[in-house]
This record gives sequence, C-alpha cells and structure tokens, in this order.
Amino acid sequence: MRPDTPADHTTEAERLLRTAAQYPEDQEPLVLQAAAHLELAGDRARASTLYDDLLAAPESTVENPHLVKALKAANLWEYGHEAEARAIIEGIRAAGPLDAAPWQVAAETLEAHDELESAHDFFSTALTLLLAPGEEVPYATQSLLTGRHRVRRLMGLDHDTWDELAGALHTAPVPLDELHDPKRLWSLGSSDPVELKAEITRLRAELGTYRTALSRPFPVAVLHWPENELRELLTAYPDLADEYVDRATHLSRLEESLRDLHATGTPNLGIVTGTVPSYEAFAASEAASPPTATSSPSTPPPSPPGAAPPLGPRRARLLAGAGRGRLMGVPRGRVTSPAHPWQGPQPRFRGSGPCWFQEPLPRLSALLDTTAYAAHSQMRGTRACPTTFRTTHQLLGFTNRSSLIGWLNE
Repeated sequence: MRPDTPADHTTEAERLLRTAAQYPEDQEPLVLQAAAHLELAGDRARASTLYDDLLAAPESTVENPHLVKALKAANLWEYGHEAEARAIIEGIRAAGPLDAAPWQVAAETLEAHDELESAHDFFSTALTLLLAPGEEVPYATQSLLTGRHRVRRLMGLDHDTWDELAGALHTAPVPLDELHDPKRLWSLGSSDPVELKAEITRLRAELGTYRTALSRPFPVAVLHWPENELRELLTAYPDLADEYVDRATHLSRLEESLRDLHATGTPNLGIVTGTVPSYEAFAASEAASPPTATSSPSTPPPSPPGAAPPLGPRRARLLAGAGRGRLMGVPRGRVTSPAHPWQGPQPRFRGSGPCWFQEPLPRLSALLDTTAYAAHSQMRGTRACPTTFRTTHQLLGFTNRSSLIGWLNE
C-alpha cells in the first residue's frame, strides 16, 4: 500500500533502512529512498543525517555522490539552511558531473525558490556539458531540456534551439508551450467552463507524462557471473555445475537467454552481476541453503505444507523493490550491481541484423576476450548515456555494444 500519512512514510523509511543494513551492497539506493520518505514525513533533519552518512562513506561505495549532494541541498533549503544549500549547489556546478540527475535536482531546487536566472543558467550549463550537437538526446537529458523550457517560459524569453528541441521531443497531446504557459495559473481561478475544461486537459496530459516516466518496468535480467566468481561458486557448490558447467557454457546461455527474450518481445532486458559472498548472505537471510536459492522462478521446488514460499519469487520481489530488476531463466544469487538495461538491437553498427547477438561474428564470447574488445573499441560511436536516478530507483544504460561488452569484461 502506498504511504499516505507522515507515520506511513516514517514506517516505510524504517523498513528501507533495515533492508539497507541487511544488504550493504544496495545501501545507496535504499537509503536515498528512505531519506525521501523522511522528507515527506516532515523529518527533514533526519533525512539530512542520512545524506551525510552516505557522503561520509568511502568514495568507492557511493556510485553517485553528486546526486546525494543535490538531494541534500534541496532538503536543507526546505527547512531554513539556504546558505549551506547554495554552497552545495555551487560545488556541484564546479564539479561538473557527467550525469543529468544532480544537475536537474539542483536546477529545480533553484526554480522552486524563484531563483529563475540561476535555474536557467544551471540547466544551460548541464546541457552544454552533456549534449553534443547532432547527437541523439539520451532519455536522462530530455528532462533537462523540458526543465529549461519551463524556466524560460516563466522568464518570458523567446524560443531558442534547445527550446525547439524540447518541443520536438515532447510526446503529450498538449504542446509544451501550453503546458508551460505562466498564464495557466489565472485559469485556475476562472469561472469560464471552457478555460477550466482546457486546464483539466492540460493537467491530464502532464499526469500522463509523469505516469509514463514512473511506469518504466524494472529490467527482466539474466545473471552474469564474472570468471573468478563463477570459479569460486562452482568450487564451493559443486551441485551447481549442472546449471553452469563452465565459463564458456555460462556465456553461451546468457547470450541465448537475451536473444530468446528479445525475440519474444520482452521489454527492458538487463544483466546483473552476482558474487558468492552476497549470494550466500541472501540465502542465509531467507533461511535457505545456497543451492536452494538457485531455484528458477518458472519451476519452483515443491514446498511442504505451512512452509515459506519458494525463495526465488521472494527474492525477485526484493530485487524489484530495491530497483534491481527481476532475474529470469538462470540460477540466481544476490547481486552487487544494479540491473544494467540492454537497449536492444543497435543496427547502426553491423548492418540490418535484427539483434547483434544473432550475428555470426564477432560472438559475445569472442568479444569478451581483451584483445577482441580492444579491436572493437572503435565501435563506441557515442558517449555512454548518463545515469538517471529519480530518487526511488536507478536506471543505468548502455548506448552501444562496446559499453556493454566493456562492463561484462570487467
């Protein structure tokens, strides 16, 4: 059930913090979700403490420190610490992160406090840094274009190239200019049925846009074991050899799973990485032995009367709740990284093949070789898509096959 009252939000925050303590490798997204619930509950001081705790952690354990700082600044400004919030925001500008999320949070914080010129400058600086001329606009960067368009309308400025691009990318039935019209506030106090009906239509269009952004499904992911982790897994649990056999077989099955899922039209495919310690920790937390933890969700083992439900589905729900996606088709362990969405076929690299996994050469296993990866590094073509973090979940993307292979080869 969605939290509705301050007490509900506090309860949800406590649940997320307990889960974060249980799974340290997932601490950052879970703590950020908890902090968001505390803000909604009105406990902004405690939310700031959570942000401070994340920032005090070793740098290697925090994936997006600039986002944490931006969220902290937004929270501080809301309960009277304006000077400190401004200092943090200026620090983000000086650092110049290559990620759209901290720029957006900081710019919208300035906009919310009527600092329109500063917000416009922040949006423009971010787009100059993240958007190359002629390049396809990543999903994460589109929100920066939309936010900048909104601020410029409030400032009464004429359209420029980026405003036109924002309008072209806007898919709602109501034009972006109409949604961002400052005079819309007047219609809310109008008694004219025509104006009120038009405003209802605009609000529905905005709601549809937000719903589309929030309804992006969690990745349906296959599990990838790095070579060292797979060797350790099979040494510790020989019974799993029937499932994995060896490294080459594991990669072949991973490739086949992604190809088959893509062929059936499954959206939002992803890959997650498993490690033996986190795999064992999850099995222990669910009162199951590690081999039991590998039960496939499609063929769960029979449970005795009164027993807990199979571990597989319970684990899948936990992963989904942590923004980690759902694992399909292969034995599973607790993962140490988010589900990396696979963007599907990239025909611009190798002709018109329906899916690059189906190409005869180079095969996935060949590309995993360091030499082959170096030979194919020229195929990158575009920069990696910036990470998008919308407080409650994280979506990491690959723009081409080289970035995916590079991640697998780590």
